[in-house]
Amino acid sequence: MTVQDMARGSARRQRSGSPETYDFRRPMTLAREHGRAFEMAFETFARQWGTQLTSRLRVMVGVTLDSVEMVSYDQYVRRLDNHTTMVLCGVEQTRATAVLQIPSDTTLLWIDYVLGGPGLVREEAPRELTEIETTLVTDMLSSALADLRYAFASVVPLDVRIRSIQYNPQFVQAVPASEAVIVATFSLDVADRPTTTTFMVPAEVLLGPMREGEGVVVHSREELEAKQEASDRLHRTIHTVPVDVSVRLAPRTIHPRDVVHLAVGEVIPMNHPVSRPLDVVVDGRVLARGVAGNNGRQLACKIVDAEENDR
Repeated sequence: MTVQDMARGSARRQRSGSPETYDFRRPMTLAREHGRAFEMAFETFARQWGTQLTSRLRVMVGVTLDSVEMVSYDQYVRRLDNHTTMVLCGVEQTRATAVLQIPSDTTLLWIDYVLGGPGLVREEAPRELTEIETTLVTDMLSSALADLRYAFASVVPLDVRIRSIQYNPQFVQAVPASEAVIVATFSLDVADRPTTTTFMVPAEVLLGPMREGEGVVVHSREELEAKQEASDRLHRTIHTVPVDVSVRLAPRTIHPRDVVHLAVGEVIPMNHPVSRPLDVVVDGRVLARGVAGNNGRQLACKIVDAEENDR
């Protein structure tokens, strides 16, 4: 176990003892197995990202995962500063939009390192990136975001590509305000300068494929053959199962007063037209039409029409 892993485990133990706000009007919680799968994937991404930043900036960079949670997009945006670097990314599998958020001063610090500077922290108001700076940041983050595909390979397909960069979270409507999103929070330590970044992706992008995969059972070849044999045996046997078949006249409605005084020998006219076929019924379902007749000395019904029946 590395010192970084020990520090991450200690931070998790400390967080577990503090209460967390829960809105019962908007219950958004991750299933334990889903949350653990996402944590492992984002931890893999954090390690890869730290390695890439160290190589590009030529200073020691540590990236650790702080938390993975599901909140509404409105809650996520309200946590961000009024001016921050929001890298909007398109999810290739869908038309959804993901967001990688980095504090503005951290972005400018990266650019200073990339251009060969000593990593000066300038005391200036947050500003938008110039065209050259945007190109440098886009190139640096494109390589990092490509590692998401590798990190989530065993969980869900996740391939994101950078579309644009915005700076005011209040004006960025990546998803509807009330829609659930997955937010991963990372701690970055760039040359002993700590900061926090976040990665947001719509919850349905990650949870949808996982829910579809749940309940899918992979059978062996022997199990599939046994299943097919049982199905064939069922189809062969079902034709030999005895069923009750009845022939029904057209129903007639009569009053209770006519029923209570019935006696042996009385006759109830059915008013069934001679030209109308009889109903051939099985288990209350009309399967065919027929006409009355005889077969030798036995009464019989000759089928004249078959009903279409899918069930």
